[in-house]
Amino acid sequence: MIHIIFELIRAVLGLISVVLIVHVVISWLFAFDVVSRRNDLVSGIWRFTSAITEPMLRPLRRLIPPIAGVDLSVLVLLLGIYLLQHEVTWWLERLLRGEGAFL
Repeated sequence: MIHIIFELIRAVLGLISVVLIVHVVISWLFAFDVVSRRNDLVSGIWRFTSAITEPMLRPLRRLIPPIAGVDLSVLVLLLGIYLLQHEVTWWLERLLRGEGAFL
């Protein structure tokens, strides 16, 4: 049962990573004028990804100022999600199953 819960957590973290990457790609497409903001499909995807990612990115943007106009908060969030998904959840799962040490 514990394994299923942690697999579900890892899957959700993976989906958040995908949504975050889609958000970044669409922002680049807007920035370089590849796609118009008037496109209903792209605009809808942008609103959806913004609604999911902005609550996670806003606190990081307060802590990490843009460097040379580049927003590094997305990179920091992706790194944090990766660490949670691939290191912390495995360690915590082994710890709860009694297979690993605390440190």
